[in-house]
Amino acid sequence: MVDRLANSEANSKRIAVVESCFGTAGQPLAIPGRVLIGEGVLTKLCRKKPKARQFFLFNDILVYGNIVIQKKKYNKQHIIPLESVTIDTVADEGDLRNGWLIKTPTKSFAVYAATATEKSEWMSHINKCVSDLLEKSGKAPSGEHAAVWVPDSEASVCMRCQKVKFTPVSRRHHCRKCGFVVCGPCSEKKFLLPSQSSKPVRVCEFCYEQLSTGATLPPRSNSYSRQPCSTNVSDDDDEDDSSD
Repeated sequence: MVDRLANSEANSKRIAVVESCFGTAGQPLAIPGRVLIGEGVLTKLCRKKPKARQFFLFNDILVYGNIVIQKKKYNKQHIIPLESVTIDTVADEGDLRNGWLIKTPTKSFAVYAATATEKSEWMSHINKCVSDLLEKSGKAPSGEHAAVWVPDSEASVCMRCQKVKFTPVSRRHHCRKCGFVVCGPCSEKKFLLPSQSSKPVRVCEFCYEQLSTGATLPPRSNSYSRQPCSTNVSDDDDEDDSSD
């Protein structure tokens, strides 16, 4: 079906509408063979709080942006190549239901749909697109993923030293390797993580020692929990890519 739609006038018009909704701030999206599979509003877990974002699934990329005017205008366009995407379901907990993780080497985050059916459809379509892309390219699924960040609200004290309390003066920082919320003294070191940045990025003391010695870091849980040690959410890159 995707091949049939690739060069259709209807598909071209749909992609043109998406481009116009992002305006001049967005990148052009129309290229030969690209098909718009579906779209919808998902709740993206950001560093400070959950936020509604408009998502567009194409056969080769996932695009999302901030909603300025519903169905008419979006900004802060983000484009994620699907070849590098892996998704995992997230268990329901409290108000956070029907969610899954979108994991890539550069960044990873959780999103939530309005219903279980919507979640199932999104995950099924994403998996199908990724599978088709990898089959065509002959590439293997991505084996490296950026950490999902623990939200600010889940840590009142540093998750490493368990001593420093966060205040307006004692700021929260995030380790780019494990995603934990840590204090300044526990995250003074930087380490080069090529998949995330061309420059060394902030990491906690624990991860720095592990990375420096080449030791294997213990895996993080993929389930969302209100316990800080296993909570998975995203960075607030929608607002500030350089936020700590």
